[in-house]
Amino acid sequence: MDIVLKYFDDFTPAQLEQLKALEGLYQEWNEKINVISRKDIGSLYEKHVLHSLSIATMFGFRPGTQIADLGAGGGFPGLPLAIFFPEVDFLLVDSIGKKLKVVDAVTEAIGLKNIRTRHCRIEDVKDKKFDFVVSRAVAPLKDLWQWSRPLIRKDQTAHPLRLIEKGEHAPGLICLKGGDLAQEISESGTRPHIIAISDLFTEPYFEEKYLVYLPK
Repeated sequence: MDIVLKYFDDFTPAQLEQLKALEGLYQEWNEKINVISRKDIGSLYEKHVLHSLSIATMFGFRPGTQIADLGAGGGFPGLPLAIFFPEVDFLLVDSIGKKLKVVDAVTEAIGLKNIRTRHCRIEDVKDKKFDFVVSRAVAPLKDLWQWSRPLIRKDQTAHPLRLIEKGEHAPGLICLKGGDLAQEISESGTRPHIIAISDLFTEPYFEEKYLVYLPK
């Protein structure tokens, strides 16, 4: 928990209680359903919560923003982001129902009101459009962009780069990636914006980890 507070100091008392509760809840559920690597459960706040919140250092989502978490697994990055942005709506999508069972239980236990889950493949979501799709270590960028692009609403207000200069962002895909991304980006045929997470957080774990943003 301290590692999160090292970088974020503006949580409300309610948000702090929600964050504190995650450790016990995930330890309990991970004994029943393995949603986090056994060797990583002791580093929940660094490797899962803080990693997820790297998105919050670069993106200030407005109240009412609609976000889909593609391949949400046990709830990352969507669940920590939902705590951080209580007025933003999140749909966590995964094809493995037992993982979403954990998300639902944790969400209910900490009183989160802005998360919903859906047990399906992301390409089967036909009834909603989103401002952003977020994802962490699910698939190559080429596939993530193919799956998420139809779900992202078009922004008619401004050019994406102009929005970035103003500290805002056009609708798009935000994914957490690691390693050498050159071949993956080349194969995707896209030109994403890339932010090294090691520039945001100093812990060795975040070396060669990146935020990748593709505006629509």
